[in-house]
Amino acid sequence: MTNGTSESVARAPQPRLLLLVEDEADARTILARRMQAFGWTCLAHPSGEAALHDPQLRHVEAVVADVVLGEGKMTGIEMIGALRKQDVRAPVVLVTAFADQPRLKEALNSGAAYLLEKPFTTDSLRGVLEKVTGVDVDLAKLVTRALSKARLTRKEEEVARLVLKGLTSAEIGAMMGNSEKTIKQHLTQVYAKLGVAGRAEFFHLVFPS
Repeated sequence: MTNGTSESVARAPQPRLLLLVEDEADARTILARRMQAFGWTCLAHPSGEAALHDPQLRHVEAVVADVVLGEGKMTGIEMIGALRKQDVRAPVVLVTAFADQPRLKEALNSGAAYLLEKPFTTDSLRGVLEKVTGVDVDLAKLVTRALSKARLTRKEEEVARLVLKGLTSAEIGAMMGNSEKTIKQHLTQVYAKLGVAGRAEFFHLVFPS
């Protein structure tokens, strides 16, 4: 108290807790240092198995994990299920050098909040973390957001969503009772309406790095 008035003490914001799982030591160290500069405190581990035993695991606000974490080790995708079993609900950003169809399909089904393709900058990772921790974002919502930009028919949207789950035109045709040729015709319309040339550009439109 000073002269009958109370003094308010400004407190520095508490660092946010980030679980970082990367099997390459140099990359792990560099990422941890850069994210610390952005206001995150990193719990850095070389494997999912080690990360799951961190005593501060339940307090993390976000998780960044490589999809591939060494031969014979738990993958980043498998780690999501293990985290949920321990009641850790923090959004998980998966990092991969190959954002191919099987991995996209697995990520969609595993509950990842974002799929970030290598190479990426720490600024882009920072932006992704702000996005997934600031609002409720998941891959399903990214898909809906991207598809809503085009006036797709119900059939076209159904085909587009199945493509994003990693199914081939033949597999989609078998599921929907159509020929592969018919599915490809629908995809041609989807790509034209979204302004992309094919599957690769379609994936990058929906899952920007």
